[in-house]
Amino acid sequence: MIKSYLVQVKGRVQGVGFRYSALNKARSLHLRGWVRNEVDGSVSARFEGPDEAVSAYLVWLKTGPPSSIVKNTIVSEMSLDDNLEQFHVEF
Repeated sequence: MIKSYLVQVKGRVQGVGFRYSALNKARSLHLRGWVRNEVDGSVSARFEGPDEAVSAYLVWLKTGPPSSIVKNTIVSEMSLDDNLEQFHVEF
């Protein structure tokens, strides 16, 4: 089953390589979507893929790379989006 989520990650997640680590992890899981910095200092990720891969990515987002400090994640299940392409960083 394909699942789709939007996640906002709060904490020390900008300026620590979070987006590119998130990109590499998502691509290794063959997810489609994007990750981007937000003006409030958080990072958002919109992604979809097979249930197991999405579950693994959700777990990873709650920790992030070693240089980050994730304090909170806000997870919203979304409808599938046929326009999502290969996982990338949005600016």
